[in-house]
Amino acid sequence: MIASIIPQPLARLPWRLIWLVALICTIGIVTLYSAAGGSMSPWASKQAVVILGFALMAVAISYIPEGFIKGVTFPTYAAILVLLVLVEAIGFTTKGAQRWVDLGFIRLQPSEFMKPAVVLALARFYDLLPAAEVKKFRGLWPAAALVLVPFAFILLQPDLGTATMVMVGGVTVMFLAGLPMWYFLSAAAAIGAALPVVYALMHEYQRKRVLIFMDPEADPLGAGYHITQSKIAIGSGGLWGKGYLQGSQSHLKYLPEGHTDFVFATFVEEWGLVGGALLIIAFYAVVLWGMRVASKARTRFSQLGAAGLTMTIFFYVTVNLMMVMGLAPVVGIPLPLVSFGGSAVMTVMICLGLLMGIERQQRTRSTLG
Repeated sequence: MIASIIPQPLARLPWRLIWLVALICTIGIVTLYSAAGGSMSPWASKQAVVILGFALMAVAISYIPEGFIKGVTFPTYAAILVLLVLVEAIGFTTKGAQRWVDLGFIRLQPSEFMKPAVVLALARFYDLLPAAEVKKFRGLWPAAALVLVPFAFILLQPDLGTATMVMVGGVTVMFLAGLPMWYFLSAAAAIGAALPVVYALMHEYQRKRVLIFMDPEADPLGAGYHITQSKIAIGSGGLWGKGYLQGSQSHLKYLPEGHTDFVFATFVEEWGLVGGALLIIAFYAVVLWGMRVASKARTRFSQLGAAGLTMTIFFYVTVNLMMVMGLAPVVGIPLPLVSFGGSAVMTVMICLGLLMGIERQQRTRSTLG
Protein backbone atom coordinates (compact mmCIF):
# COMPACT_ATOMS: atom_id res chain seq x y z
CA MET A 1 0.00 0.00 0.00
CA ILE A 2 2.76 2.40 1.04
CA ALA A 3 4.91 1.33 -1.90
CA SER A 4 2.04 2.04 -4.29
CA ILE A 5 1.77 5.69 -3.24
CA ILE A 6 5.52 6.42 -3.38
CA PRO A 7 6.56 7.92 -6.74
CA GLN A 8 8.58 5.38 -8.76
CA PRO A 9 11.67 7.62 -9.14
CA LEU A 10 11.91 7.75 -5.34
CA ALA A 11 11.07 4.07 -4.83
CA ARG A 12 13.90 3.05 -7.17
CA LEU A 13 16.57 4.83 -5.16
CA PRO A 14 18.95 2.53 -3.18
CA TRP A 15 17.49 3.37 0.22
CA ARG A 16 19.80 1.01 2.14
CA LEU A 17 22.79 3.05 0.95
CA ILE A 18 20.97 6.35 1.50
CA TRP A 19 20.17 5.49 5.14
CA LEU A 20 23.80 4.47 5.75
CA VAL A 21 25.10 7.71 4.25
CA ALA A 22 22.51 9.68 6.25
CA LEU A 23 23.72 7.97 9.45
CA ILE A 24 27.38 8.83 8.72
CA CYS A 25 26.50 12.44 7.82
CA THR A 26 24.43 12.81 10.98
CA ILE A 27 27.34 11.57 13.08
CA GLY A 28 29.52 14.15 11.37
CA ILE A 29 27.15 17.07 12.00
CA VAL A 30 26.53 16.02 15.62
CA THR A 31 30.30 15.82 16.21
CA LEU A 32 30.92 19.21 14.60
CA TYR A 33 28.21 20.65 16.87
CA SER A 34 30.08 19.29 19.88
CA ALA A 35 33.50 20.39 18.60
CA ALA A 36 32.16 23.97 18.46
CA GLY A 37 31.22 23.79 22.15
CA GLY A 38 27.54 23.02 21.54
CA SER A 39 26.85 25.37 18.67
CA MET A 40 25.76 24.99 15.05
CA SER A 41 28.19 27.78 14.19
CA PRO A 42 30.73 27.88 12.62
CA TRP A 43 30.87 24.30 11.30
CA ALA A 44 27.75 22.16 11.78
CA SER A 45 25.23 24.38 9.96
CA LYS A 46 27.57 24.96 7.00
CA GLN A 47 28.33 21.25 6.78
CA ALA A 48 24.62 20.39 6.76
CA VAL A 49 24.03 22.73 3.82
CA VAL A 50 27.05 21.36 1.94
CA ILE A 51 25.94 17.75 2.48
CA LEU A 52 22.39 18.48 1.37
CA GLY A 53 23.58 20.22 -1.78
CA PHE A 54 26.05 17.51 -2.80
CA ALA A 55 23.56 14.73 -1.90
CA LEU A 56 21.09 16.20 -4.38
CA MET A 57 23.93 16.39 -6.91
CA ALA A 58 24.68 12.69 -6.31
CA VAL A 59 21.05 11.74 -6.99
CA ALA A 60 21.13 13.81 -10.19
CA ILE A 61 24.38 12.10 -11.29
CA SER A 62 22.78 8.69 -10.73
CA TYR A 63 20.33 9.43 -13.56
CA ILE A 64 23.07 10.14 -16.14
CA PRO A 65 23.18 7.29 -18.70
CA GLU A 66 26.33 5.17 -18.80
CA GLY A 67 26.72 5.86 -22.51
CA PHE A 68 26.91 9.59 -21.85
CA ILE A 69 29.48 9.08 -19.04
CA LYS A 70 31.63 6.99 -21.39
CA GLY A 71 31.49 9.72 -24.00
CA VAL A 72 32.61 12.52 -21.69
CA THR A 73 35.16 10.58 -19.62
CA PHE A 74 38.29 11.44 -21.62
CA PRO A 75 37.28 15.09 -22.33
CA THR A 76 36.51 15.55 -18.61
CA TYR A 77 39.84 14.02 -17.63
CA ALA A 78 41.64 16.33 -20.09
CA ALA A 79 39.76 19.40 -18.80
CA ILE A 80 40.72 18.62 -15.18
CA LEU A 81 44.32 18.07 -16.26
CA VAL A 82 44.31 21.54 -17.87
CA LEU A 83 42.99 22.96 -14.60
CA LEU A 84 45.87 21.27 -12.74
CA VAL A 85 48.29 23.00 -15.12
CA LEU A 86 46.51 26.30 -14.46
CA VAL A 87 46.88 25.73 -10.71
CA GLU A 88 50.62 25.42 -11.22
CA ALA A 89 50.71 28.51 -13.45
CA ILE A 90 48.23 30.96 -11.90
CA GLY A 91 46.82 29.21 -8.83
CA PHE A 92 46.72 31.02 -5.52
CA THR A 93 48.38 29.84 -2.31
CA THR A 94 46.71 29.17 1.03
CA LYS A 95 48.51 27.78 4.10
CA GLY A 96 51.65 27.17 2.08
CA ALA A 97 50.00 25.10 -0.66
CA GLN A 98 49.08 26.18 -4.19
CA ARG A 99 46.00 24.01 -4.77
CA TRP A 100 43.23 26.31 -5.97
CA VAL A 101 42.47 28.18 -9.18
CA ASP A 102 40.19 31.22 -9.44
CA LEU A 103 38.04 31.12 -12.58
CA GLY A 104 36.37 34.43 -11.78
CA PHE A 105 32.96 33.02 -10.90
CA ILE A 106 34.21 30.14 -8.73
CA ARG A 107 37.33 28.89 -6.93
CA LEU A 108 38.15 25.24 -7.58
CA GLN A 109 40.53 22.61 -6.22
CA PRO A 110 40.89 20.51 -9.40
CA SER A 111 42.80 17.71 -7.67
CA GLU A 112 39.58 16.67 -5.93
CA PHE A 113 37.85 16.12 -9.28
CA MET A 114 40.81 14.06 -10.47
CA LYS A 115 40.16 11.28 -7.92
CA PRO A 116 37.02 9.91 -9.64
CA ALA A 117 38.16 11.16 -13.07
CA VAL A 118 41.32 9.03 -13.15
CA VAL A 119 39.31 5.95 -12.16
CA LEU A 120 36.77 6.49 -14.94
CA ALA A 121 39.49 7.32 -17.50
CA LEU A 122 41.29 4.04 -16.78
CA ALA A 123 38.03 2.09 -16.79
CA ARG A 124 37.23 3.59 -20.20
CA PHE A 125 40.75 2.82 -21.46
CA TYR A 126 40.50 -0.87 -20.54
CA ASP A 127 36.92 -0.93 -21.83
CA LEU A 128 38.21 0.10 -25.26
CA LEU A 129 41.35 -2.08 -25.18
CA PRO A 130 40.89 -5.62 -26.58
CA ALA A 131 41.22 -8.24 -23.83
CA ALA A 132 44.20 -9.86 -25.58
CA GLU A 133 46.13 -6.57 -25.37
CA VAL A 134 45.71 -6.01 -21.63
CA LYS A 135 48.69 -8.14 -20.57
CA LYS A 136 50.97 -6.57 -23.18
CA PHE A 137 53.02 -3.40 -22.81
CA ARG A 138 50.28 -1.56 -24.69
CA GLY A 139 48.00 -2.22 -21.75
CA LEU A 140 50.45 -0.61 -19.33
CA TRP A 141 52.08 2.56 -20.58
CA PRO A 142 48.95 4.61 -21.56
CA ALA A 143 47.35 3.71 -18.23
CA ALA A 144 50.52 4.58 -16.34
CA ALA A 145 50.63 7.95 -18.11
CA LEU A 146 46.98 8.64 -17.21
CA VAL A 147 47.90 8.15 -13.54
CA LEU A 148 51.42 9.59 -13.30
CA VAL A 149 50.82 12.91 -15.10
CA PRO A 150 48.13 14.20 -12.68
CA PHE A 151 50.01 12.55 -9.78
CA ALA A 152 53.08 14.66 -10.60
CA PHE A 153 51.13 17.92 -10.90
CA ILE A 154 49.31 17.33 -7.59
CA LEU A 155 52.60 16.45 -5.88
CA LEU A 156 54.01 19.81 -7.00
CA GLN A 157 51.24 21.76 -5.19
CA PRO A 158 52.28 20.07 -2.75
CA ASP A 159 49.48 17.71 -1.72
CA LEU A 160 50.90 14.28 -0.92
CA GLY A 161 47.59 12.97 0.46
CA THR A 162 45.53 13.73 -2.66
CA ALA A 163 48.34 12.59 -4.97
CA THR A 164 48.44 9.29 -3.11
CA MET A 165 44.66 8.91 -3.44
CA VAL A 166 44.86 9.49 -7.21
CA MET A 167 47.66 6.93 -7.48
CA VAL A 168 45.83 4.33 -5.38
CA GLY A 169 42.57 4.71 -7.34
CA GLY A 170 44.40 4.33 -10.65
CA VAL A 171 46.52 1.36 -9.57
CA THR A 172 43.39 -0.37 -8.25
CA VAL A 173 41.72 -0.21 -11.67
CA MET A 174 44.93 -1.37 -13.40
CA PHE A 175 45.17 -4.35 -11.04
CA LEU A 176 41.52 -5.31 -11.50
CA ALA A 177 41.84 -4.93 -15.28
CA GLY A 178 44.20 -7.92 -15.23
CA LEU A 179 47.70 -6.52 -15.67
CA PRO A 180 50.42 -9.08 -14.80
CA MET A 181 51.36 -9.15 -11.12
CA TRP A 182 55.05 -8.68 -11.88
CA TYR A 183 54.29 -5.14 -13.10
CA PHE A 184 53.11 -4.19 -9.60
CA LEU A 185 55.90 -6.07 -7.82
CA SER A 186 58.47 -4.35 -10.03
CA ALA A 187 56.89 -0.94 -9.36
CA ALA A 188 56.86 -1.63 -5.61
CA ALA A 189 60.54 -2.64 -5.71
CA ALA A 190 61.42 0.49 -7.71
CA ILE A 191 59.55 2.71 -5.22
CA GLY A 192 61.33 1.00 -2.35
CA ALA A 193 64.71 1.59 -3.98
CA ALA A 194 63.84 5.23 -4.67
CA LEU A 195 62.67 6.02 -1.13
CA PRO A 196 65.95 7.71 -0.09
CA VAL A 197 65.69 10.01 -3.13
CA VAL A 198 61.99 10.68 -2.46
CA TYR A 199 62.78 11.51 1.17
CA ALA A 200 65.51 13.92 0.09
CA LEU A 201 63.09 15.72 -2.25
CA MET A 202 60.36 16.07 0.39
CA HIS A 203 59.48 19.39 1.98
CA GLU A 204 60.73 19.86 5.52
CA TYR A 205 57.27 19.48 7.06
CA GLN A 206 56.76 16.22 5.14
CA ARG A 207 60.05 14.82 6.48
CA LYS A 208 58.95 15.70 10.00
CA ARG A 209 55.70 13.80 9.49
CA VAL A 210 57.59 10.70 8.37
CA LEU A 211 60.02 10.91 11.30
CA ILE A 212 57.19 11.44 13.77
CA PHE A 213 55.33 8.45 12.34
CA MET A 214 58.40 6.29 12.94
CA ASP A 215 58.98 7.72 16.43
CA PRO A 216 55.83 9.51 17.73
CA GLU A 217 57.42 10.35 21.07
CA ALA A 218 60.40 12.15 19.55
CA ASP A 219 58.71 15.57 19.59
CA PRO A 220 55.39 15.32 21.51
CA LEU A 221 55.04 19.10 21.89
CA GLY A 222 56.11 19.96 18.35
CA ALA A 223 55.70 17.96 15.16
CA GLY A 224 54.22 15.02 17.07
CA TYR A 225 51.63 17.09 18.94
CA HIS A 226 48.68 16.28 16.66
CA ILE A 227 49.07 12.53 16.74
CA THR A 228 49.92 12.45 20.46
CA GLN A 229 46.76 14.38 21.38
CA SER A 230 44.70 12.31 18.96
CA LYS A 231 45.75 9.06 20.63
CA ILE A 232 45.09 10.55 24.08
CA ALA A 233 41.57 11.57 22.99
CA ILE A 234 40.79 8.15 21.50
CA GLY A 235 42.20 6.25 24.47
CA SER A 236 40.48 8.43 27.06
CA GLY A 237 37.10 7.65 25.52
CA GLY A 238 37.23 4.09 26.83
CA LEU A 239 34.45 1.69 25.95
CA TRP A 240 31.44 4.01 26.12
CA GLY A 241 33.07 7.47 25.90
CA LYS A 242 32.95 10.49 28.18
CA GLY A 243 29.48 11.48 27.05
CA TYR A 244 28.16 13.84 24.42
CA LEU A 245 29.53 17.41 24.74
CA GLN A 246 31.93 16.16 27.44
CA GLY A 247 35.09 15.69 25.37
CA SER A 248 37.78 17.51 27.33
CA GLN A 249 40.57 17.05 24.76
CA SER A 250 38.59 18.75 21.99
CA HIS A 251 36.67 21.29 24.11
CA LEU A 252 39.82 22.48 25.91
CA LYS A 253 41.59 22.84 22.54
CA TYR A 254 44.24 20.20 23.25
CA LEU A 255 43.24 18.33 20.10
CA PRO A 256 44.20 20.36 16.97
CA GLU A 257 42.02 20.04 13.86
CA GLY A 258 39.36 18.23 15.89
CA HIS A 259 36.72 19.35 13.38
CA THR A 260 38.63 18.35 10.22
CA ASP A 261 41.33 15.69 9.86
CA PHE A 262 41.10 14.51 13.50
CA VAL A 263 37.31 14.56 13.84
CA PHE A 264 37.29 10.79 14.48
CA ALA A 265 39.28 11.37 17.68
CA THR A 266 36.74 14.01 18.75
CA PHE A 267 33.90 11.57 18.12
CA VAL A 268 35.48 8.56 19.86
CA GLU A 269 36.43 10.61 22.92
CA GLU A 270 32.72 11.26 23.54
CA TRP A 271 31.18 8.02 22.20
CA GLY A 272 33.95 5.56 23.02
CA LEU A 273 34.95 2.34 21.33
CA VAL A 274 31.28 1.45 20.75
CA GLY A 275 30.59 4.67 18.85
CA GLY A 276 33.80 4.39 16.83
CA ALA A 277 33.01 0.79 15.91
CA LEU A 278 29.50 1.79 14.81
CA LEU A 279 30.92 4.46 12.48
CA ILE A 280 33.49 2.07 11.01
CA ILE A 281 30.78 -0.58 10.45
CA ALA A 282 28.65 2.01 8.62
CA PHE A 283 31.57 2.85 6.31
CA TYR A 284 32.26 -0.87 5.84
CA ALA A 285 28.63 -1.42 4.80
CA VAL A 286 28.89 1.39 2.22
CA VAL A 287 32.08 -0.12 0.77
CA LEU A 288 30.52 -3.61 0.75
CA TRP A 289 27.49 -2.20 -1.13
CA GLY A 290 29.84 -0.64 -3.69
CA MET A 291 31.76 -3.88 -4.26
CA ARG A 292 28.48 -5.75 -4.76
CA VAL A 293 27.51 -3.17 -7.38
CA ALA A 294 30.87 -3.76 -9.10
CA SER A 295 30.51 -7.55 -9.00
CA LYS A 296 27.06 -7.41 -10.62
CA ALA A 297 27.85 -4.72 -13.20
CA ARG A 298 27.04 -5.68 -16.76
CA THR A 299 29.81 -3.96 -18.67
CA ARG A 300 33.59 -3.92 -18.27
CA PHE A 301 33.51 -0.13 -17.94
CA SER A 302 30.98 -0.22 -15.12
CA GLN A 303 32.75 -3.13 -13.38
CA LEU A 304 36.11 -1.40 -13.30
CA GLY A 305 34.60 2.02 -12.65
CA ALA A 306 32.46 0.82 -9.74
CA ALA A 307 35.36 -1.09 -8.16
CA GLY A 308 37.73 1.86 -8.54
CA LEU A 309 35.24 4.38 -7.13
CA THR A 310 34.48 2.09 -4.19
CA MET A 311 38.16 1.62 -3.43
CA THR A 312 38.60 5.40 -3.55
CA ILE A 313 36.05 5.72 -0.73
CA PHE A 314 37.68 2.79 1.10
CA PHE A 315 41.15 4.34 1.03
CA TYR A 316 39.73 7.74 2.03
CA VAL A 317 38.37 6.19 5.22
CA THR A 318 41.24 3.78 5.87
CA VAL A 319 44.05 6.33 5.49
CA ASN A 320 42.27 8.83 7.76
CA LEU A 321 41.61 6.25 10.48
CA MET A 322 45.19 4.94 10.34
CA MET A 323 46.45 8.53 10.42
CA VAL A 324 44.54 9.58 13.54
CA MET A 325 45.53 6.35 15.34
CA GLY A 326 49.23 6.77 14.55
CA LEU A 327 49.37 3.86 12.11
CA ALA A 328 50.22 6.05 9.08
CA PRO A 329 51.94 9.43 8.54
CA VAL A 330 49.72 12.51 8.76
CA VAL A 331 48.98 13.36 5.10
CA GLY A 332 45.94 15.61 5.43
CA ILE A 333 43.22 13.15 4.40
CA PRO A 334 39.84 14.05 6.01
CA LEU A 335 37.24 11.50 7.11
CA PRO A 336 34.67 11.71 4.29
CA LEU A 337 31.15 12.94 5.20
CA VAL A 338 32.29 13.51 8.81
CA SER A 339 35.16 16.04 8.69
CA PHE A 340 34.25 19.69 8.11
CA GLY A 341 34.86 20.84 4.54
CA GLY A 342 33.24 20.47 1.16
CA SER A 343 36.01 18.90 -0.93
CA ALA A 344 35.86 15.39 0.49
CA VAL A 345 32.05 15.50 0.62
CA MET A 346 31.95 16.48 -3.06
CA THR A 347 34.35 13.72 -4.13
CA VAL A 348 32.55 11.00 -2.18
CA MET A 349 29.11 12.16 -3.37
CA ILE A 350 30.32 12.08 -7.00
CA CYS A 351 31.55 8.50 -6.42
CA LEU A 352 28.25 7.51 -4.76
CA GLY A 353 26.19 9.15 -7.51
CA LEU A 354 28.07 7.21 -10.20
CA LEU A 355 27.72 3.98 -8.20
CA MET A 356 23.98 4.53 -7.78
CA GLY A 357 23.70 5.03 -11.54
CA ILE A 358 25.46 1.71 -12.20
CA GLU A 359 23.26 -0.02 -9.62
CA ARG A 360 20.12 1.43 -11.23
CA GLN A 361 21.23 0.09 -14.59
CA GLN A 362 21.44 -3.40 -13.07
CA ARG A 363 17.92 -3.22 -11.64
CA THR A 364 16.10 -1.57 -14.51
CA ARG A 365 17.62 -3.65 -17.33
CA SER A 366 17.95 -0.53 -19.43
CA THR A 367 19.66 -0.50 -22.77
CA LEU A 368 22.16 2.14 -21.74
CA GLY A 369 25.73 1.90 -22.93
